[in-house]
Amino acid sequence: MSDNNKTLNPWGSLLPDDIVTNIFLRLPIKSIIICTSVSKKWKSLILDPKFNFISTHLHHSYNNNNHNLHLFSLDSQKTEDNKEIYVLYNEDDTDFTRHASFDIPLHGSELDPLNKILHVVGTCNGLLCLSDYSLETDRIFLWNPCVGKYLRLPSPNVTYATHGVFKGSLGFGFDPETNDYKVVRVVSLPITPNLPTLQHKVEVYSLSTGQWRMLSDSLVPTCVVYGILTQSSVNGAMHWLVSRTANDNQFDHFGLVFDLHNEVFREILLPELPAYTRQRSTLCASVSTYRNSIALFHNDHNSLCLDIWVMKDYGVVSSWMKALSLPLRKNIMRAVGFCRNGHIVLELDGGQLISWDVETQEIKDFGIIGYNFVDAYVESLVLLDKTTDNTITY
Repeated sequence: MSDNNKTLNPWGSLLPDDIVTNIFLRLPIKSIIICTSVSKKWKSLILDPKFNFISTHLHHSYNNNNHNLHLFSLDSQKTEDNKEIYVLYNEDDTDFTRHASFDIPLHGSELDPLNKILHVVGTCNGLLCLSDYSLETDRIFLWNPCVGKYLRLPSPNVTYATHGVFKGSLGFGFDPETNDYKVVRVVSLPITPNLPTLQHKVEVYSLSTGQWRMLSDSLVPTCVVYGILTQSSVNGAMHWLVSRTANDNQFDHFGLVFDLHNEVFREILLPELPAYTRQRSTLCASVSTYRNSIALFHNDHNSLCLDIWVMKDYGVVSSWMKALSLPLRKNIMRAVGFCRNGHIVLELDGGQLISWDVETQEIKDFGIIGYNFVDAYVESLVLLDKTTDNTITY
């Protein structure tokens, strides 16, 4: 082995870069972060984009099954000091042990003084996208609690100051083709005498460029996005629930899909729902990620049941299957989401969370109360290499 292919590392021995990198891949994230302060060479191996270590580490975590964590969000209104708390739990442990917990690091000055509650837009590869959904502020953040960094996105192009009152919906996901994270914002402008038909504005924030871009107004089909706090990102696409007025003056409900790579919209049909739903402009429903596909949670007010539909084969409408129908008794409040293994997470009266195995009908009590969000989570180094002015390390 020639000296040109070796690196004198801080241990004083000669090791090739690929072996040093291989060692780093097996270290806990906190140890990797410490390594960036040990030597310039190590810092370069970890942070320099040309070595692609952050992406390699993420793939290593997935391929080696180091991603059996679930992220739960504790509602700030249920804590004594009104703090939002995010907790990681290990799915593999029979006791469902707490892996780590994080207080949200954002300061009061960064939030709307009248609305300091942040909602989870989505999670992806260790990143959380948070927003206050405020017309006046439009504050959106990307946060990686494992590396202790968050990024405040610049102000979008469409704001209350530029367009007046509007209804906005957000989505957050990952484009595997370009290895880029994107925030998608669909704004619906209200109908007025000067604007007789519903109009949409669409803009996309790219983490790689750090900027918002406006897309063509004609991209969005005529529809109304509802359930702004619920969306799903899977297979490189965003999914929202929407409706539009049909020719018979009733309402058609469908899924609006945004391809994160090609940046185009398409429609996807929902399962066949009760006839009365066409008389309503919105459904009491939400969309969720189910493994590598999507699911629909629908509260059927006629049968007083919570119907849970899953699309077994993504994109194939005929593969919609009703996985579960639960009576909406007092003890079942809502479906929160899915575990990575496909078990449904349900919230009971009083805030208690349980999981329900559709195949075996087994019920598991998580033993935790007050959490309003759940999603599969993988620890990652995403954002560790960001050094822009609007990136905060804490």
